[in-house]
Amino acid sequence: MKRARPSALRDFLTGETGGAILLMIAAAMAIILANLPGAAGHLYHEALNAPLGLTMSARIGPMSAHLWINDGLMAVFFLLVGLEIKREFLDGGLSSWSKRRLPILAAGAGMAVPAIIYMLLTVGQPALRNGWAIPAATDIAFAIGVLALLGSRAPASLKLFLTAVAIVDDMGAVAIIALFYSHGLDLAALGGAVVVLALMFACNRAGVKALWPYLLGFLLLWFLILLSGVHATVAGVLAAMTVPLRPSPGAPDAVDSPLHRLEHAIHPWSAYLIVPLFGFANAGLSLSGDALTGLFAPLSLGVALGLFLGKQIGIFGAVWGVVRLGLAERPAGASWGQVYGMAMLCGIGFTMSLFIGALAFPVDAALVEAAKGGILLGSLLSALSGYIVLRWIARPVALPTR
Repeated sequence: MKRARPSALRDFLTGETGGAILLMIAAAMAIILANLPGAAGHLYHEALNAPLGLTMSARIGPMSAHLWINDGLMAVFFLLVGLEIKREFLDGGLSSWSKRRLPILAAGAGMAVPAIIYMLLTVGQPALRNGWAIPAATDIAFAIGVLALLGSRAPASLKLFLTAVAIVDDMGAVAIIALFYSHGLDLAALGGAVVVLALMFACNRAGVKALWPYLLGFLLLWFLILLSGVHATVAGVLAAMTVPLRPSPGAPDAVDSPLHRLEHAIHPWSAYLIVPLFGFANAGLSLSGDALTGLFAPLSLGVALGLFLGKQIGIFGAVWGVVRLGLAERPAGASWGQVYGMAMLCGIGFTMSLFIGALAFPVDAALVEAAKGGILLGSLLSALSGYIVLRWIARPVALPTR
């Protein structure tokens, strides 16, 4: 008799700090290389952006290592995100409206308030308007990694709630990328993508359990969406929606569920290769005097304060209001102080914010660099403040004993 493998989500919640640590190391290496003196400092950017000779789309030009990572490998990351979204909505912590209500409202407020703060701080500067979504995203790997470092000081319910908020947040980020950061649509390619997606859904309806038709469809969908003008990473989430899931109530997962098998296969590659590579390719920020002074410019300040203040105000305010209105209950065993600390950790927007920042200002490297500075500052302040609150200030709730 086959034994069920541990849930990828459960692994992530209980011990997935390695991927977050590797991402931090990769980002630190990128910053070091980008700040080497003389020609050595330029080599980092030149190597990442050098054409590799292959042009897959005239719209984006010759492929480079940077494009392969951001448009190619990150599509696999978004495939994993899509699998997790589908799993949670059909067979997990978001499987009913009573479970969805609090994280959906918290995530919605946690995306809206940072965007409002950014727009207020950049008002009157049309060139910066496109960056409104940069502080709206939460980096689940970093946030859960910090919670994992806290051990028993962060109850399991808080980790589950943070994960649910981040999953809803990811859904919002994908929608934003598809709706606001796609340009010059090629209707023929988009029509081809719709046909491929329909065939993948037909495989699902026909009961096809083998993974290869869905993986082949994912590759075709990625290529057509790349040509269409919609950002190619959206293909990952769309493909994930077609992969069959066998619900396993009361158990972590099912060994005969295609979605679970694919999730387990992709998860280590995403956590230990794709996301660190993305961090290495995108976190190389110059720390020259001008760059440090630029942290107080409207773009960097809007991103930093959007992440640091906007996330905690939006998420904690939404949770407090919903609970006070009797529409949902606070995460079991978590005090208000712990909920506030968790809301602060949601201001760690590293991976998704860097990704959206590159899309927001595709032809202005200076603005991308300014956004990076704000992302790093806001994420660092959120991580340190959230850790301090949860480690030394917040007090746990005493659960009743029987």
